[in-house]
Amino acid sequence: MSAALRLVNPQNTSQWDESDIKELAASSTRSAMEMVIRKYRQPLYFHARYIVKDHQEAYDLVQEVFIKAMRETRLFEEDFKIKAWLFRVTSNLCFNTVRNRKRRGALLDTMMRPEPFGADQLERIFCGEQQSEVMASLDELSDDHKQILLLRYYDDLSYAEIAEVLQVKLGTVMSRLSRARMRLMDVMQDTSLAN
Repeated sequence: MSAALRLVNPQNTSQWDESDIKELAASSTRSAMEMVIRKYRQPLYFHARYIVKDHQEAYDLVQEVFIKAMRETRLFEEDFKIKAWLFRVTSNLCFNTVRNRKRRGALLDTMMRPEPFGADQLERIFCGEQQSEVMASLDELSDDHKQILLLRYYDDLSYAEIAEVLQVKLGTVMSRLSRARMRLMDVMQDTSLAN
């Protein structure tokens, strides 16, 4: 079924992939942009909310991302990775906001996050008894380590998608993720020894 015909029932955006959106853009850029917003606004909002730890600020940042998307001339080109670009722009805006806030000396609000997806060891820690400890420990990590852990375990992106978001090779993603996990465990261990 063509993308234009599926517009009859556009509510189920999970069935839409980037190629469908790009196909729709050929006949209606506006409709394609609406589908991009419907498909990605919630995951981008949760990603932004975790980083900035503020509902309204996350909402505003995601709106800014979509404004940038509307101005991005390559958005619907065949080789352009829409999801990776959106997550990269969201991450950059959020980390810039947090850095600016820290520079001004403001304290971060308490974190709110949805239920995690999947179930491996680190994800169980994220949703288990140690959640608050893990979240506090994440704030002690470098932005690079924090970002890669969030993309993998919070946003549930594949290694390939993370490579696209961060614009690095797949092997770099795997090694950074490994180092970030080790660093997180070290920080958590140091915190527990201090208590």
